[in-house]
Amino acid sequence: QVQLQESGPGLVKPSQTLSRTCTVSGASIPTGYYYWSWIRQPPGKGLEWMGVISYSGSTYYSPSLKSRTSIDRDTSKNQFTLQLVSVTPEDTAVYYCAVSQRLILGATTKTLYASWGQGTQVTVSS
Repeated sequence: QVQLQESGPGLVKPSQTLSRTCTVSGASIPTGYYYWSWIRQPPGKGLEWMGVISYSGSTYYSPSLKSRTSIDRDTSKNQFTLQLVSVTPEDTAVYYCAVSQRLILGATTKTLYASWGQGTQVTVSS
């Protein structure tokens, strides 16, 4: 079973870059034919899909976040990462990494994913 563990700072100042890392166990990112996603949930709102990186390294982003988002992978560490630049307090949310066996752009239904990270709160505040 694929397991995901998120890490990164829990507090980011406005205008700075939010960075998250998801460490994968139970599968190999480049050879496992999986799709590795980032999803967030702002307080009082629903889940928001941010983007995905495929096993081959292709990336797809939410149109509303594309200009500020970058997803990458480090195959030597079996990790994938999220960077969100120029953050504002509206980027405060619980951030999740997730893995699926199909490419489904924009998906937020939990059952469409094989596994989720535990979710970690990131607050944007000065």
